Amino acid sequence: MYQLEETSYFYYAAVIVALLVLFLLMSFWKKQKQKAFADADLLKKLSPEASPFKSVLKVLTVALALLFLVVALVNPKMGTKMKTVKRQGVDIVFALDVSKSMLAEDIAPNRLEKAKQIISKIIDKLGSDRVGIIIYAGNAYPLLPITTDHAAAKMFLQNADTDMVSSQGTAINEALKLAKSYYDDDEQTNRFLFIISDGEDHEENVGYIADEAVKEGIKIFTIGVGMPEGGPIPIKRNGTLIEYKKDREGEVVITKLHNETLEKIASDGDGEYIVGNNTTKAIDYVEELLLNADKKEFETKQFSDFKDQFQWFIGFGILFLVLDALMLNKKTKWIQKLNLFNENKEKNS
Repeated sequence: MYQLEETSYFYYAAVIVALLVLFLLMSFWKKQKQKAFADADLLKKLSPEASPFKSVLKVLTVALALLFLVVALVNPKMGTKMKTVKRQGVDIVFALDVSKSMLAEDIAPNRLEKAKQIISKIIDKLGSDRVGIIIYAGNAYPLLPITTDHAAAKMFLQNADTDMVSSQGTAINEALKLAKSYYDDDEQTNRFLFIISDGEDHEENVGYIADEAVKEGIKIFTIGVGMPEGGPIPIKRNGTLIEYKKDREGEVVITKLHNETLEKIASDGDGEYIVGNNTTKAIDYVEELLLNADKKEFETKQFSDFKDQFQWFIGFGILFLVLDALMLNKKTKWIQKLNLFNENKEKNS
């Protein structure tokens, strides 16, 4: 396991790219000027020891040296061993609806992005709590197993989109069944399940599965995103609107927020329905809810004893700078003797 201490220094890598671009432009300009001055054969006779390959090699050597020094500034750290840590918190699973109706833009920028924003900001508020993520549409799939790595949770969350689940629909039943398997039966922590959806196309027997979840100590809260009056579902290609989704009769489909559905699921799951259109209010409500929840102690394994590794990269950086200083622009004599490109035969002929 590794850590990057100062990732902002990676921006200095842009300097390396700029140097390489500048070198290419200078090489092109130089060739144009040489052609205007004399032909290629005459230039070889005027400077027989000059090596065009060496100039490229020197630039690449300097670029590598700078890259290693940039990485040294970032200061990678390596975890050397695992240790068991006792923490206090609750287990939270987010079930994110990624059906096509979540692309409706009645809530800016759209329902799915609003839902992801809510989840991300809730994760920012968590302490030692464990978090897991499920995505569902016509089927439910695990996106991230339950973990204390909140940074990984946010990274996986950003990649969630409607193309990750091929079958359409809103399989809340499957999401509930999958969520039940997320919690560790050996760790009797407080368990929360947050379903973020517009509540459209739900299945009928959700209440029974919600009751089963409650028996296992899982409280189900629903967060609704979208407007009751609804909106069309845009079909885009490369970010450009092509048309809106239509039904079999050719009419534009209007998808609406189904408050009643989400309220019923929350009621059956011993939780509450939260209106997610106002991000701040929804996050404040969830934060207060989790702060007042009883924290249970659980064990988790994590890497410890992270040691600095920057010295290796400084060493490689200095090595390449030394190589650049020792490297001349002239042809290397022992390589010439190898006659790799049959140059001597050409001269004799």
